[in-house]
Amino acid sequence: MFDTNNMQPQDSGEPIENENIKSDHLEENSQQPKATTSNETANQAYDVKNTRRKRRNKNSMPLADMPELIESEAKVKELEKGNKKLQEEISEWKDKFLRLFSEFDNFKKRNARERLELTKSANTSLIVKLLPVLDDFERALDSLNQGDNEVLKPYHDGIELIYNKFYRILEKEGLNPIDKVGESFNTDYHEALTTIPAPNEEMKGKVVEVIEKGYMLHDKVIRFAKVIVGS
Repeated sequence: MFDTNNMQPQDSGEPIENENIKSDHLEENSQQPKATTSNETANQAYDVKNTRRKRRNKNSMPLADMPELIESEAKVKELEKGNKKLQEEISEWKDKFLRLFSEFDNFKKRNARERLELTKSANTSLIVKLLPVLDDFERALDSLNQGDNEVLKPYHDGIELIYNKFYRILEKEGLNPIDKVGESFNTDYHEALTTIPAPNEEMKGKVVEVIEKGYMLHDKVIRFAKVIVGS
């Protein structure tokens, strides 16, 4: 049997010791954040120094690398000089190409124009040789028209039929007559055989009579008209 009245704590100092231990732990814990803050500050200072050191290393180059830098700069200048020379050569060749293209285009146009003129005047010499035959047809028709002989009318109609067919063939080739009476005398189309007094004031300096027809082939005179001019 225990006597409850006699039960008392044997060590009255134990609670005091535990309180001291707790206070010591609190002091240590209160000092730990300060240490952590100091470490962060030291790390930040190190990072700043390291960053500055890297910048100094980037801006300042060791003397051992200077020849390579100079050589690189020389190569860059040489490449720029070569590029400029190539650009000048390109411009020169471009100018030559444009000039050559222009000359070739002019050659094509001139050649086409010459071919067209050659085509138009290919039969000039032959048509010129046929003009006297055309004149003979006209003279024959004029002589047959002078009389009213019914016997000669079939001959007149036959010659006129041949003449019209022959003239239409030459006309399709570009033949045009110069035979207008009353137009102003023009040395580009007419050849004056003589002059006579003009029948009136209006006929002065104009064609009074056509002795021989002139002809143009397209826009070129192949025979001048022989005319008499009023004065």
